[in-house]
Amino acid sequence: MKVLFLVFIVAVAADAGYGQAAEGTIVVDHLYSARLENQAGEDPTRRVTVYLPPGYDSSGLRYPVIYYLHGFTWSDSLMIADDKFDRLLDEAIATHRIRPVIVVMPDQHTRFRGSFYTNSSFTGDWADFTGQDLVEYIDRTYRTIPSGSSRGVAGHSMGGQGAIKMGMLFPGVFSSVYALSPAVLDVITEEYGIRGDAYQRINDISTREQLTRGWDEFDANAIIAIGQAYSPNPGKPPFYADFPYTYVDDSLVINYDVLRTWQEKSVLGMVDEHVEQLRSLTALKLDWGRNEPGYLIPETCLRFSKMLENLGIEHYAESYIGDHGNKLWTEDGRALHDMLPFFDRYLEFEE
Repeated sequence: MKVLFLVFIVAVAADAGYGQAAEGTIVVDHLYSARLENQAGEDPTRRVTVYLPPGYDSSGLRYPVIYYLHGFTWSDSLMIADDKFDRLLDEAIATHRIRPVIVVMPDQHTRFRGSFYTNSSFTGDWADFTGQDLVEYIDRTYRTIPSGSSRGVAGHSMGGQGAIKMGMLFPGVFSSVYALSPAVLDVITEEYGIRGDAYQRINDISTREQLTRGWDEFDANAIIAIGQAYSPNPGKPPFYADFPYTYVDDSLVINYDVLRTWQEKSVLGMVDEHVEQLRSLTALKLDWGRNEPGYLIPETCLRFSKMLENLGIEHYAESYIGDHGNKLWTEDGRALHDMLPFFDRYLEFEE
């Protein structure tokens, strides 16, 4: 009985230790990039939130880096204030789901609430900023392992499609990609395609404030942000973009040149030109909630996965019981139990 009691005490102490995990450090940095000089009024000096693992100051070690890309309407600061990503990282390290790692979260919340991690002649070269300037700055400033094999990129929703794009555009920079519910992988979808009502709503909205206040105009807001990324038109206020579908006197007009451009710049449209880059990745995974609202994400994720499969590109794809956000940052969520262990497995750490 004494032995069993002793085992019980040790187990309780171990569990209590996990609840008191050593804390990492959050650094709020700022990075100016000439690539982000633009006509749209976006600030070319961007906030960057950096998580340094427990023991960073005293260890002398170099660490792999995960670049995490936030979703549409979100930001790096909300990743900490609302999602508590830093506390989740502390727990993941304490419970050995991932070895100590640096995590970098760049702010790409724009005046229209999202860059879509895409180079734009109007709003700035957000893809190049992320895949080149940001990585170079982090390697200069922090004790990273400055090698593609020790860099991963992940993101949710808009950030999930951004992570996949980073893997295609910068395969030597990032070796592993994890996309959580990547959004707008294709423009031919139920919600954002010809049957969606977002394009009609654009005709009824005249100001940015009307568009970006709250969530009522979320789809129209997303379409305009995509337009500024994919088909900007600085001479076309108030939203400075051309769209694949417009309405004139309530009649639908299809702008085929713009539609073709949007298809070419979407993830599915980029695949054929980036087969070898995708094949060169160490690992690629995407997952999505079975109960996502609408068809946009489940349909396009499955389509993307089948495209990769038919091209012989190794990857992981998984549908789970959840919606767009309820199983991400929770104790039983994807970030703690799937995303971080994925990077522990596939990134190279210092021995």
